[in-house]
Amino acid sequence: MNLIDKAVKKVSSGERLHFTEALALYQDNDILKLASLARSVKERKSGNYVYYNVNRHINLTNICVSGCPLCAFGCKAEEERAYVMEKAEVIRIVRQTVEDTPDLSEIHMVSALHPDKPFSYYLEIVAAVKATAPQVHLKAFTPVEIVHFSNISKLSIKIVLEQLKAAGLDSLPGGGAEILDDSVRKVICPNKATTAEWIKVITTAHSLGLPTNATMLYGHIETIEQRIQHLITLREIQDQTGGFQAFVAFPFHPANTGLSELERVASWEDLKMIALARIILDNFDHVKAFWMMLTLPIAQLALAFGADDLDGTVVEERIIHAAGATTKTGITKKEIIHFVEETGYLAVERDTFYHPLKISSGVKINA
Repeated sequence: MNLIDKAVKKVSSGERLHFTEALALYQDNDILKLASLARSVKERKSGNYVYYNVNRHINLTNICVSGCPLCAFGCKAEEERAYVMEKAEVIRIVRQTVEDTPDLSEIHMVSALHPDKPFSYYLEIVAAVKATAPQVHLKAFTPVEIVHFSNISKLSIKIVLEQLKAAGLDSLPGGGAEILDDSVRKVICPNKATTAEWIKVITTAHSLGLPTNATMLYGHIETIEQRIQHLITLREIQDQTGGFQAFVAFPFHPANTGLSELERVASWEDLKMIALARIILDNFDHVKAFWMMLTLPIAQLALAFGADDLDGTVVEERIIHAAGATTKTGITKKEIIHFVEETGYLAVERDTFYHPLKISSGVKINA
């Protein structure tokens, strides 16, 4: 039996793939075989459900000390496009969103690494958001931001997370993982958290009862082998902590970045990576097709390649669109439900912990 046949047999019987078997599936380039395998894994885990949530993104500032070549969002304070939201502005947005969106279940807040704002600024905003909308889950700050908070406050990562949790933080989004290989990070984000630091934040958060997502940014300078090793590293962390809720694959958007000579990978590559992630990450319950970065048509196709979540309504997004994304900055529940139902799956409105709230038939799970 060759390596590909062995890999197919293992996936079909629910066994874990080794690195070489996953690489063989990628190199086989039989995308329909990959789709069939990934879809079978998805349906074993979440049946005919496809999840979405009603959320609102907030990006506090774009002023950043990192200067990462991969980023088009961050800038220096003296640039015309620079901005910082103060607490009153954040609260105004949250209050307005709650008023306009009765089903809002999550605030998703990530930012740049501001050079001057103290850690107390972030604690006060978290506490104020929670006081304004205590019923809404607050998912905020990537591990890269947590490392930044630790550096500026001179507090340990554990204490930073404990103080944020006490202020009202409910979970972390898990961004900034890019590729967990320092030879890659030295080129695309040399001043951000290292691989070890990203992992330390994640494992510490999980130990404190703060769940996170796991992410991967692909399609820049990394190799296929580094992508697969990245996924296996995430799988190993999940074996240890069980704290990851979902995996999200982000295709790199090169426009306006320091790597603008690169081309955005094709949709074929997007679908292959989502399917391969679904197959490798056997201990993850959910794989997200983030429509904002993929485009809605590709995200819809991804539901046939193992994804079981489209993320949420978002409302406003700045980071990805600074890098040339041409998708809308928000979507309605009606549109998400329509996109899911076209595929034959049931659209399930969820909370951040993937508890079902409503299914597309209109039946309320939790009144």
